Amino acid sequence: MHAVPWFHVVSEPAALPVDLLLPRTGRTYVARLDGREMRDADAVFQQFYDALRLPDYFGWNWDALSDCLRDLTWLSTDHHVLIIEAADEVLPGDVRGQRLLFATLLRAGRRWSFMRKPEGAERGGLVVVMSCDAASVPPLKEQLRSCLEGAPHPPR
Repeated sequence: MHAVPWFHVVSEPAALPVDLLLPRTGRTYVARLDGREMRDADAVFQQFYDALRLPDYFGWNWDALSDCLRDLTWLSTDHHVLIIEAADEVLPGDVRGQRLLFATLLRAGRRWSFMRKPEGAERGGLVVVMSCDAASVPPLKEQLRSCLEGAPHPPR
């Protein structure tokens, strides 16, 4: 997905160059999530809650996940990398849930990419990497592209 440089879909044995994921300076938090464990919405929320150490006020719904992903201040880091392994196995049979999750991730990444920082400060950010088997890469990219086209731009 070249239109959003902060979002990557890769096959499991592939490796992304570190310079695409990590900035030159600042503290970075890396969260690894397992798509095989995300069988329903509650399991998705649990994975994010555990991996990102979401605050106790997290509301356990899509809006709350979106709000938290667009904030992340409790992590006290400048940059955030989310790695979702077996991303093609997230919410099996729940196309609506998959679309909600992917749109939430895309909106959060877009929001981070538009954040304004003081002059001279490197922009904080969110990078999302979704890995899956090689055969699932093209359909997953297409699904994400479809979500991206339907996602509204955040206010500047």
